[in-house]
This record gives sequence, structure tokens and C-alpha cells, in this order.
Amino acid sequence: MLQTVQEWLWWERLWLPVNVSWSDLEDTENRVYAKASQLYHIFPFALGLLLLRYLFERFVAAPLADAWGVRDKARVPAEPHPVLEEYYCTRTRLPSQTEVLSLCKKSSWSERKIQLWFRRRRNQDRPGLRKRFCEASWRCAFYFCAFFGGVVALYDKPWVYDLREVWAGFPKQSLLPSQYWYYYSEMGFYLSLLLSLTFDVKRKDFNEQVIHHIATLTLLSFSWISNYIRIGTLVMAVHDSADILLEGAKVINYAKWNKAANIIFVVFTALFMLTRLVIFPFWLIHCTWVYPLELYPPFFGYYFFNIMLVVLQGLHIYWAVLISRMLFKSLFSTLEGDDRSDAEEEDDSDPSKEMKHKPRHINGSGPRGRATGH
Repeated sequence: MLQTVQEWLWWERLWLPVNVSWSDLEDTENRVYAKASQLYHIFPFALGLLLLRYLFERFVAAPLADAWGVRDKARVPAEPHPVLEEYYCTRTRLPSQTEVLSLCKKSSWSERKIQLWFRRRRNQDRPGLRKRFCEASWRCAFYFCAFFGGVVALYDKPWVYDLREVWAGFPKQSLLPSQYWYYYSEMGFYLSLLLSLTFDVKRKDFNEQVIHHIATLTLLSFSWISNYIRIGTLVMAVHDSADILLEGAKVINYAKWNKAANIIFVVFTALFMLTRLVIFPFWLIHCTWVYPLELYPPFFGYYFFNIMLVVLQGLHIYWAVLISRMLFKSLFSTLEGDDRSDAEEEDDSDPSKEMKHKPRHINGSGPRGRATGH
């Protein structure tokens, strides 16, 4: 049975065009091809990047935060209370009015005091400004290196300037060393992000982030096996270009350089719209949707690859709406808070506001912190 499943999994018509078999993609003296067995390399790359991230955040980002005066806001800890702690951990972090009244009877505390306790307890679990600064610094550093590494790997390739060259000789296109390192650095990075999602600052678009990372890894893995590597490198370069500015704007914003952060965010918005809503759908998806049909009839891999690109495009549209809304607010109104972040620092000086509305202020955040660049 296992052999039957394996035969179906690696059925050539799933991965390759007609009249092309796996034997056609065996290495020769002049050509080296990407292989599915190499996908195991993603795990040491991801672990290596997690270690590198730890060292970067500790020995580069943290000293930089000290130099720029990025500090966490002083928090008043919640008073130890076993009953409320159990309720907080097992039931809800934000009790309703009815639940608060019920807890008043169990704890013999006043309604105001219980609201204050939950507010302070939530603040204890929220990541500080330094943690967000270090995370953004790491992502900014990686995207910077990845993008310019991609530029070095691609600048002299003919398919960068003529997208029809992406399919010249497909799928019998030899793997270049620069493509290998570019691919596995990116796949290792996105796997490391997926592994660290539960430890990183949690955003309101957490589910979208999970979908994005899984879709990206699936897309890159499939393109590796099917030798869609040329178009894959173009997709990665297009995405990384705007991500540098996004994370850089966050870093600058956390350091309280608000004018510079606003300028970078405006530039990021323009670049995001250009790369994700123009170049990606009308150049790259068009390249994968139209040009291959001139060479071979569609097959499963053709449809699968394009569907995954459309999924990414749907996420781009979702984030573009958030970015546009934030840009509008930053230009025409006073904007505080982070539409994506669940890390709001609540003010415990006025507990009566708790049941009316949730404070929107974020220590050190602004419009730059609301959009994803992946």
C-alpha cells in the first residue's frame, strides 16, 4: 500500500508536463537539477536561522535598542489571587460584566478592583516594546540581506528582463548554486517564522500569517520539485523589496523617530501597491498563467502553482486594504494603536473605562506597525 501511495504521489503527470519524465531530470556532466530529496535541507536552514536570530537579537538588536533609548513601559504587576488567576488562565482574559459580578462574590473584591486586576494581568502577558523592536530588527536585517542577495543572483539573468525566458527549455533548466542558496535561505526563514509564531508578538491577523507562511512554503517546495525555480526567485525578490521598508519603518518608529518612520511608511505603501497589486498579478501571475500554455498543455502542477499564487494575491489584497486605511488615518487624522497588534498597553489608572471600550494606545507603535510585508 505504501508503495502504491508513493507511486501516486510521484506520478509524473502531477509534477511535470506531458512527454517529460523524472529520468529527463537526472544529473549529467553539464546539468544539475533540483531534487525533492533536497527539501530536507530546509530544516537545518530553519534551525540555523533561529540560532542566528537569537544571537542577532541579543548581541545586535538589544544593544541597538539601548543606544536608541527603546525601553519597556513600567508595569504594575497584578496582585496574586488564586481564584482570579485560575479564571484568567482557564476561562477568559476579558470577563464580561456578568462574569465580573460573579467573581465579586467568589473573591469578596469590588467590581472596580477585579477590573483593575484583569487589566494588570493582561499587561503582564503583553510583549514589551523592546521585544517588538528586536523582532522587527531581525526581520529587517534578513529581508535586506535576502533582497540584495537575490539582486546579485538575478541581475545578469535574461529572464529578469524578458519573462518568456523563464520558460526557455522548461523543465530541463539546470540548477545554479545561487538559486540553491537563495531558495533554501528563504524557505528556512519562513519555516523559522512558522515555528516561532507562538513565541513572537501575536497579531490580530495571526491566522492570515499562518496561511501565508504555509502557502509560501508549499509554493516554494512545489516550485523546487517541478523546477519552477526561475519564476520562484522572481516571486521572492518582488516580495522582499517592500518587506525591508516595512520592518525598517517599525524599527525607526519604536525608536520614536516619528517623522522618518512616517516617510518610510509612505514609501513602503507605494512600493507595496506597486509590487503586490501590479507587478505580482499582471507580470508574474500572467507569466505563469499564459506563457507556459505556448509550450505545453496544462497539467496538475500548472493549475496547482497558479492557485497558490492566487491565494497569495488574496492575502496581498487583504493587507493592502489595511495599509490603505492606516495611510489615510495617518495623513488625515490622529492615529494611535495598531490594527494588527494584540499588544495594546492598557492604562490601569481608570478601570471604569474597561467595560466601555478598549484603549487603543500602543507604546511606541503607529501606522507602520500594522501591515505585514510577507
